[in-house]
Amino acid sequence: MYGIDLLIKEHLNIIAFTEYMKNCCCAILEGADVNAAQFMECIDFARSYADKHHHGKEEQILFRHMLENPTPATEKLVRNGMLVEHDFGRFHITELENSLKLYNNYPCTKNRLSIITHAAAYADLLQRHIQKEDNVCFTYAQRMLSSAEKNQIDEQTKIFEKKAEQDGVQNKYLTWLDERLSCSLSHFPTF
Repeated sequence: MYGIDLLIKEHLNIIAFTEYMKNCCCAILEGADVNAAQFMECIDFARSYADKHHHGKEEQILFRHMLENPTPATEKLVRNGMLVEHDFGRFHITELENSLKLYNNYPCTKNRLSIITHAAAYADLLQRHIQKEDNVCFTYAQRMLSSAEKNQIDEQTKIFEKKAEQDGVQNKYLTWLDERLSCSLSHFPTF
């Protein structure tokens, strides 16, 4: 199924991004200064690629179809699980941005801790979330959706992807990620 296969492929990019964010946090723990510009770039990637682009397809297409005739299991999995975790991710990104603003005005240890806390919490949340989607949610969707629904999801995903491609979303953010990952290999330890 194209729609789900694409989401799984994008998960690999998001996992690589969360590892990069963790490396940024580790650098601070090891004594580096807070690089506010670096974290603002991470916030942009999180909001534009991971949330608007990737979660957009999940929420507007796949999950919407799954919730059209929900069973109690679907309600629990999607509405009370996946969607809640998307909102927790948004919370951590907003708090990371707020922490960076506070740190810029008052660069103290407590504000450094807040930056690390929300960046690392976001990374951990997404890593666990992706495992659940790949191993539970998407498998469940493949079983419960009809062939007609799967075809609709695939077609709607293709339209969504084409629009994003025209807007340069994939190129911009995947190029940024590739550059950061190649640079970070030489600057940060791998854990």
